[in-house]
Amino acid sequence: MSTAKDLFLISVDPGPERDVGQGDLSLALAGAELIDLVGAGAVTVDDDRVVPGGPSEPGDRLLAEAEARLVRQPPYELVEDWLWRRGRDLASAYRTALEEDGELRRRRSGRLPFGPERVEPVDTPAHRRAVGRREEGEPVLAALASAVGIGGGQPGEEPGFADEAVTSVVAAVHDAVMELEAVRQRRTIENTAFANIWRGP
Repeated sequence: MSTAKDLFLISVDPGPERDVGQGDLSLALAGAELIDLVGAGAVTVDDDRVVPGGPSEPGDRLLAEAEARLVRQPPYELVEDWLWRRGRDLASAYRTALEEDGELRRRRSGRLPFGPERVEPVDTPAHRRAVGRREEGEPVLAALASAVGIGGGQPGEEPGFADEAVTSVVAAVHDAVMELEAVRQRRTIENTAFANIWRGP
């Protein structure tokens, strides 16, 4: 299992601190993929740019897809740009993949059979591993989870890591999530103002 899949599994565990936004989660998943590619030697981060290395042949199909989508021409892609490009609808892709792998199941919320549908993890070795990483406070998973509001840390915290590339990616994820939240707030204000215009005095 990849860090991204571990992150997705803990994000849909029953009873999270708050519902995780799909946009926030998609950005964090793209960051998790990049960190795994760094760990595999498939990329390095140089001056906030994603520089491809040799092929890593990851066993995970979504991680292999991420590697295949790397920009391989100089001046290469900024980490921030990678997060927004790769992160588009990435949470949905992980949900589909994990359902196909039998790691997630669908169920209705509440007692009524027509209540809202959600997914939850199946008790599998992969899920237990993800929970174990979370409970142990594994730094990378904890930092990415914090970025989307899971765990005890504050979303604005950016812990340091021994690997500067990991530090750069985690910081970029935090910044991107905060930028997305600012966009949401701006849209809310604009929509409220527009509604007030039509409502009149």
